[in-house]
Amino acid sequence: MPSPPGTGGPLGGEPEPGTAPFGASRPERVSPDRRLVGWEGEGWAEIDRRVGELFALVTESLAGATETLLGQDRVGAQALVDHDDVIDALVREVEELVERRLADVSLPRSELPRLVALLQILPELERSADLAEHIAQRGAQGLGAEMTPRSRGLVQRMAEVGCEMWRATADAYAEHSSAAAELDEADEELDVLHDELTLEVARGVMPTAAALQLVLVARFYERLGDHAVNLARRVARLAGSPA
Repeated sequence: MPSPPGTGGPLGGEPEPGTAPFGASRPERVSPDRRLVGWEGEGWAEIDRRVGELFALVTESLAGATETLLGQDRVGAQALVDHDDVIDALVREVEELVERRLADVSLPRSELPRLVALLQILPELERSADLAEHIAQRGAQGLGAEMTPRSRGLVQRMAEVGCEMWRATADAYAEHSSAAAELDEADEELDVLHDELTLEVARGVMPTAAALQLVLVARFYERLGDHAVNLARRVARLAGSPA
């Protein structure tokens, strides 16, 4: 399956450091059996790398879904929908690694909290990717052509704030630090934008079917922000910082 097209970094900018744009080659996958060799050094490094890749994929999917929606790129939007299987497969890979480690009789008790936390983080990453896919689905259906100029501007800003939140959470995971506090203000802005977009829909300017779909899209962006906050709090607890 071909990788979906992209335009560099989120929302058409330069690629973020440490992330690969759509269509770029990704690190060669290593079988779970091979990854378990030398767990003390290589096992955790491999899991962290894969989880970091998942954070990047969600951010890229959010940016790409918005770009194809607003750009009325129905083919590109469908490619993003199809690409969701890649994220699901990667989540399954990491879950298998964690579960195999939990089943290891030699598992040190000190590793248990981190492994359990990962099993809580992975489903939230998967659900977030699904939300980005839902936005792309509306782009594939041509919703962008029915949107008012103001609604397009609000969606653009919601995507910008959402991508900023996801990058901050990804950085916190990579650095074993806390980003929960700095995400609160961004989450509040996202809530305000959601309300403004809902009011714009309520003006009744757009066709009814498009208006209903746009209400759902607004909710998808809001939920993506909520997931970023939840994950940042989990990461903070994992790092031993106040959430």
